[in-house]
Amino acid sequence: MTLRLSLVALCATALALLAAPALARCSKNLVELGPTLQGRGVQMASLDGAQLAADAASRAIITFLGHASFEIDTPQGVRAITDYNGLNGFGRKPDIVTMNNAHSTHYTDTPEDGITYVLRGWPSEAGQTEARHDVSLKDLKVTNLPTNARDWSGGSARINGNSIFTFTIGDLCIAHLGHLHHRLTRDHLDELGRIDVLMVPIDGAYTVGLPVMVEVIRQVQPRIVLPMHYWGRGQVARFEELMADQDAVFIWPDRRTIEVAHDRLPEQLTVYVVGGNGGD
Repeated sequence: MTLRLSLVALCATALALLAAPALARCSKNLVELGPTLQGRGVQMASLDGAQLAADAASRAIITFLGHASFEIDTPQGVRAITDYNGLNGFGRKPDIVTMNNAHSTHYTDTPEDGITYVLRGWPSEAGQTEARHDVSLKDLKVTNLPTNARDWSGGSARINGNSIFTFTIGDLCIAHLGHLHHRLTRDHLDELGRIDVLMVPIDGAYTVGLPVMVEVIRQVQPRIVLPMHYWGRGQVARFEELMADQDAVFIWPDRRTIEVAHDRLPEQLTVYVVGGNGGD
């Protein structure tokens, strides 16, 4: 009887997992992985025309474009730009653009022609209470997780006014926190799933205070952190100080582009300051 009940419980658990929401969950393969690659996780790459090996399914070339905008290039040639505002990354012919927050430096109503998916992270249509996206293009899957944001007067919250966008390439999971204004809940973390690379605002004022942002990083537990949305080396120094208890390694690349591979992620939490001194 006990064995039979255990089997029933196991089946029920499996069915519940299958029925769970798939949005914004970065935990499953999208493409077949090629041969195992050897290396150390992150390499410098060229800003333009960078090519990835055809069998390297779970990797991306990431370029900091300024403010909160990153370009993500996949092995199959898909290009996404985060917090696309019509300035940062304009003319680079993206296939997918995300806009996390309805603020002039984070979105535009006039994106350039030829973009396959323009994904806004807040309710922008009549009757919407939240924005939800789940799109795939070749080897890139993009989803979002709505979060709340302060209104511009600093008073009440804009419910679901921001989104955390996730970008999945094979087994590599990248998340962009957008204009995050609060800690994440257990439900948020469950929906996000495993995150390998986390793009975080470190301004300490317009989003959340740096101590809270450091706590969010501890919640998500990525392997790589990419700071954004900051102005000056002083903010990076403060961020580094607060990250000390997570034993994070800080690296200042000599250019704004890195290549990240899932099977070569660093074992120790590593912060790549691809934005340099910031200010863009």
